[in-house]
Amino acid sequence: MRSLLLLFASAATAKVMDSLSSVPKGWTEVRQASPDDSITLRAALPQQHAAALEQAVLEISTPGHPNYGLHMSRDQVRAYTAPTEQSVSSVVNWLAESGVKSSVNNDWITFTTNVKTANDLLNANFAWYQYEKGGSPKLRTLSYSVPDELAGNIDLIQPTTRFGQLGAKRSTIFEMQILEPEEEDALKANIAIQAANCNPSRITPDCLKSLYNIKYTASPDGNLVAFASYLEEYARYSDLQSFETQYVPQAAGQNFSVQLVNGGLNDQTSSDDSGEANLDVQYVLAVSNPVPILEYSTGGRGPLVPTHDEPGPSSNEPYLEFLTYLLDQEDSALPQTLSTSYGEEEQSVPEDYALKVCNLFMQLGARGVSVLFSSGDSGPGDSCIRESDQAPYFQPTFPAGCPYVTSVGATYNVEPEQAVSFSSGGFSSLHPQPAWQADAVNAYLDLIGDTYSAYFNKSNRGFPDVAAQGSRFIVIDKGSSALLSGTSASSPVFTGVVALLNAARKSQGQPPLGFLNPWLYNNSAALTDITSGYSSGCSGNSAFRNGARWNATTGWDPVTGLGTPDFGKLLAAAAPGVVNA
Repeated sequence: MRSLLLLFASAATAKVMDSLSSVPKGWTEVRQASPDDSITLRAALPQQHAAALEQAVLEISTPGHPNYGLHMSRDQVRAYTAPTEQSVSSVVNWLAESGVKSSVNNDWITFTTNVKTANDLLNANFAWYQYEKGGSPKLRTLSYSVPDELAGNIDLIQPTTRFGQLGAKRSTIFEMQILEPEEEDALKANIAIQAANCNPSRITPDCLKSLYNIKYTASPDGNLVAFASYLEEYARYSDLQSFETQYVPQAAGQNFSVQLVNGGLNDQTSSDDSGEANLDVQYVLAVSNPVPILEYSTGGRGPLVPTHDEPGPSSNEPYLEFLTYLLDQEDSALPQTLSTSYGEEEQSVPEDYALKVCNLFMQLGARGVSVLFSSGDSGPGDSCIRESDQAPYFQPTFPAGCPYVTSVGATYNVEPEQAVSFSSGGFSSLHPQPAWQADAVNAYLDLIGDTYSAYFNKSNRGFPDVAAQGSRFIVIDKGSSALLSGTSASSPVFTGVVALLNAARKSQGQPPLGFLNPWLYNNSAALTDITSGYSSGCSGNSAFRNGARWNATTGWDPVTGLGTPDFGKLLAAAAPGVVNA
């Protein structure tokens, strides 16, 4: 009886941090976990000065503000994000009382224990769950709690209720076509004849430089542009060399370096997909050479909340591991520009996880890193079902909907450029509309009136911010030529543009652009407005008889954002006096 009373007392004084009403669709409990099974968990602690950091980041990123460009050091950012000593000690002592040793890294506490202890600590019931389509079992619980007196000292603990599993990559490649030898020969012959003339049937480095008015050659000294690789994709040295020889001879001999994160590898002989990573490195180089290029190869998979379009196995990228690694680096080791061509549905990512990751992107912006992401390849959405109530609703993407990344949509054609049908965009379900985009986005909302108003939150962050070509890029992959399409192509192109702008600023002794969005919306005239074409989606949802579409319009729109780069104008805005030559 006494033990029962203690159990009820414990439950009554514990706050439920997260809970699922049932096992997610497609998952089955295989067995209860053994009390001795090992489990590693991470607790995020509240940051003391999160609001002040956000304000400071806006100030150093807004042109005209006295603090513009005064980026922070690692230690300055950590001073903002540090939890209180009381929060740290209370959580560490709570764990220690159960014999659990922990490791503290500013606002994160990592600990490894056994299932029995984790169940007791978290009022949880960890079990092994299996997804119906295979993959390895996952150790998860349907709910977890912390003592009431600790609830104010913990933001989240994960992985706990985060069901996820290994699965297909979720890069934002829309389509990949491997060319037959005779097609490849014909393509090379046409390219040799047409040189920089853009042909929508295939996009080349020369075409992009011509289309976007890029004539500037940066100095490699002190500059660095990076891209992130996940899910066992590795860029290949030999493919980059072939690409340079065939399409960027002026960059012949330039290679990229690799940093391994969270068990990531650099397997140059892997039989797995490499199209995404090769696309990234080849088109970052195509635009920004000779700026040095770094690949971050990150291992592991992030948490997933199963939805209609991403029912599992998990293919979410391990952003937390990568970003905490990056933010631990010395200031001199950080790139000025970072591209990522991966994403998923915003609603498939747990809200507390999504908000924490967005906060980490904000910290990178504080330290002077420009972070760009592909917007996604599903237009307004695929199934267009809101999982919380099964209602028809557009599907924003993550992390493109985070206001602290620059989201890049896609175009095709050249005379004129048009929005391409797969380019994702819309309005976040998590993040309110930032002040820096209010004028541009509200003008679009005024234009469309009540169209689709039931299917998105017009008060929230609109994306993408900008766009670039995204259809039929020539890539060398595993020794063969291929044509790739997707906002996966658009992000490295715009990233290369930003890398050149940051290099130009460095040549004048100016700081890098850092968090880009306030500067972009303040200099929208330096972008080419895309006013034709549309994105489409929701075709399988009966609420949309003929599917749904966002149209490209004058000004900002949720397909191409503010538009595509005019490098000469962007250079004049970012580094006045530097010649585009």
